[in-house]
Amino acid sequence: MGEALELTILMPCLNEAETLASCIEKAKTYLARSGVAGEVLVADNGSTDGSQALAEASGARLVIAEQRGYGAALASGIAAARGKFVIMGDADDSYDFANLDAFMNELRRGADLVMGDRFAGGIAPGAMPWHHRYIGNPLLSFVGRLFFKTPVHDFHCGLRGFSRAAIADLNLRTTGMEFASEMVVKATLSHLDIREVPTVLRPDGRSRQPHLRSFRDGWRHLRFLLLFSPRWLFLYPGLFLLTVGLVFSSMLVSGPVRIGTVTLSVHSLLVASLCVIMGTQSIAFAIIGRRFASRYGFIPRSGVYDRVLENLTLERLLLLAILLMTAGLAAMGWGTWEWAKRDFGPLTSTATLRALILAMTALVTGFQLMMSAFMSSMINIPIYERRLADQVIPDDRFHRTDPD
Repeated sequence: MGEALELTILMPCLNEAETLASCIEKAKTYLARSGVAGEVLVADNGSTDGSQALAEASGARLVIAEQRGYGAALASGIAAARGKFVIMGDADDSYDFANLDAFMNELRRGADLVMGDRFAGGIAPGAMPWHHRYIGNPLLSFVGRLFFKTPVHDFHCGLRGFSRAAIADLNLRTTGMEFASEMVVKATLSHLDIREVPTVLRPDGRSRQPHLRSFRDGWRHLRFLLLFSPRWLFLYPGLFLLTVGLVFSSMLVSGPVRIGTVTLSVHSLLVASLCVIMGTQSIAFAIIGRRFASRYGFIPRSGVYDRVLENLTLERLLLLAILLMTAGLAAMGWGTWEWAKRDFGPLTSTATLRALILAMTALVTGFQLMMSAFMSSMINIPIYERRLADQVIPDDRFHRTDPD
């Protein structure tokens, strides 16, 4: 086991031979100038341009990340780090590893995660494409703050420092570029101490195109933020649709409604019923998604949500589903009887159509609710409970007393 150090300066690497030596030299300069007991660690992700040999020749420790991906490389590096703290940064020479004092000061003062803020520190001309600077990064950072109430203004800064123990406890899972978002989101949900320091971004020193692909990786970040927030992905849209559907259904159930020059009638009731069905399904997805994410460690547990989920038992949801389906069947029976009185001819009565629309809505909603309740309960089955078939049953054939 290596000597315990205060700091590991970690650089993920994939074919960075043009800039890697310069980054390592700057990191070593910082360690020598500051007197921090530390190491420079390169997590190589399958370089074919000699980066691995160059890293070792430059005095860095090398770890090989077998699984491909930015997040996989960082995860391997964090696992191999010997430092109490880790400061990670891209090995493309866009960050100044010789000046990490602000990060270390905050880490020593108790911060769990210290993010660089490029918008506060300054972005040199040519260092960031305009659509990243003015659209992509601000938009994704805003979404992150809105969804998770995180204090971070620059979600995707590649230079950040953290307590290795605190981040290891987050059980980070993603392997791609979205690893950066996962770290911030999980740190926020786990109530870690997150701080920001200004960071300068300069043009990288590579002659090739960067690994980052704007739209592909931007979508992966947005997709991650949505998947980690069942409230914004499912619950809030579902509540909106359900509210709109119920309000307009209650207005239209007794007859047409005139709003200005527009008359809403049976066709509008049909749209309102569709909103009720979609809203109910979306809310059910929110419940299932939250239960799944909490149970399997994707999202930290929440006392409020746990209490809500505990009250939404299978039996209660089934009772509600049965009541809805019973009401739907009753209304469907009445509508069929009215249809039969017309010898199953054209249904010209809007009252009958309204009843049938409400009946179908209740039936479909009840059925969705019933299926969702069973799905949610399946997720809640204990994971580590031993099955009876797996238990060892003692063989007492040689211990019992034969009465004969």
